[in-house]
Amino acid sequence: MSSTSTFLHSCFLIFCLLSAPSCVSMFSGIETGDLEKRDDLFPQILRDEAVARLYELGKVSDASGYLERTFLSPASMRAINHIRKWMEDAGLRTWVDQMGNVHGRVDGVNANAGALLIGSHMDTVVDAGMFDGSLGIVSAISALKAMHVNGKLEKLKRPVEVIAFSDEEGVRFQTTFLGSGAIAGILPATTLEISDKRDVMIKDFLKENSVDITEESLLKLKYDPKSVWGYVEVHIEQGPVLEQVGFPLGVVKGIAGQTRLKVTVRGSQGHAGTVPMSMRQDPMAAAAEQIVVLENLCKHPEEYLSYDGHCSDSTVKSLSSSLVCTVGEISTWPSASNVIPGQVTYTVDIRAIDDLGREAVIYDLSKQIYQICDKRSVSCIIEHKHDAGAVICDSDLSSQLKSSAYSALKKMEGDIQDEVPTLMSGAGHDAMAISHLTKVGMLFVRCRGGISHSPQEHVLDNDVWAAGLATLSFLENLS
Repeated sequence: MSSTSTFLHSCFLIFCLLSAPSCVSMFSGIETGDLEKRDDLFPQILRDEAVARLYELGKVSDASGYLERTFLSPASMRAINHIRKWMEDAGLRTWVDQMGNVHGRVDGVNANAGALLIGSHMDTVVDAGMFDGSLGIVSAISALKAMHVNGKLEKLKRPVEVIAFSDEEGVRFQTTFLGSGAIAGILPATTLEISDKRDVMIKDFLKENSVDITEESLLKLKYDPKSVWGYVEVHIEQGPVLEQVGFPLGVVKGIAGQTRLKVTVRGSQGHAGTVPMSMRQDPMAAAAEQIVVLENLCKHPEEYLSYDGHCSDSTVKSLSSSLVCTVGEISTWPSASNVIPGQVTYTVDIRAIDDLGREAVIYDLSKQIYQICDKRSVSCIIEHKHDAGAVICDSDLSSQLKSSAYSALKKMEGDIQDEVPTLMSGAGHDAMAISHLTKVGMLFVRCRGGISHSPQEHVLDNDVWAAGLATLSFLENLS
């Protein structure tokens, strides 16, 4: 999105929040009224049945008392059976590949055309909500079922394949996109050697599930880019913007790139009562100063970043609207109240839509971390643990999704005065992996309070309906 568009979008958000209460509440609770009597809205399939399936899937868990469904766990195997049954009910041909991805496909009128892939992930975090990932799967299946019962499924102009990816969260093996990464062909063969906390490797775990996978067969899971037309993913927003502006749906302009750092600060361990303040080499104080510097840098990048070839004016402007930084873990050694620590370790998570800007932030932050360590006579080590580039969604797909969302909301609500919002995603999604294979587009769905990865995660029934109706509109207008 251009800086002008970003400015206009910001103005729209401010206008909705401050000056137009009717805008904020426009879709806060869509009145059903006579809508259920309209055949083109499919409320029984796109809302009632879809919501029931989401709740049904939300009960498929490896834990009692909370939702947990990890890569190819017993609960995931049960989820696979549910999803295959729903896909077949929608008229799709189904199969499960060697990485546990569930596929449901219809060829349409031209089986040789590039296929539209559409879906999301079926795994969850620990103590999860029931909509993250599952909404995208259920919405796609429901939309295709609506076409099936309406006699339009076989009239699709190109093949459509729904994929329920086996692992996006990376909970068990601490590596993300095992499912979509295999389809996109970005998983190295060494992935099969990754172990969980019990030292069980992925390849051995797959064998336990009667899947004898080799490096060669893993590589064969990759789709031929020529066979794929594009990828679309419907997902809960996992943030508060749509709720604030009063829209059930929003189009994603891009997914932020991400860098994870591990910073280790080592000083001189000593007695808390006998070492004078002026003589201390305290890694905790150094780490605290560094974390405050990180916060200030990420709140006000324009005041910190240099323009000496590392960062341009447009990059700084982009960072001002998309940069977020987090210290999520911190540990000390020996971690005793009466001991000056000898070592402090903390993590840094940096995300931004502009990759060059993210690199500039890392460069400047690293420089300041080392300067603080030198000043305080402690040592520092900065390790790069994860890097993923930003993904910009395809403009044509985004435009089609925006039109489909507008069409769906207009059918449900009547006249709409404002545009469907355009958002950036700070969270990672399967679309990031699939972007290495084909063009991608994403549609966000409002979630209550912006809460996700929590049992409090919630999507209104009518917002599930809106998501299904928008997906249906997109499929009906597929070229």
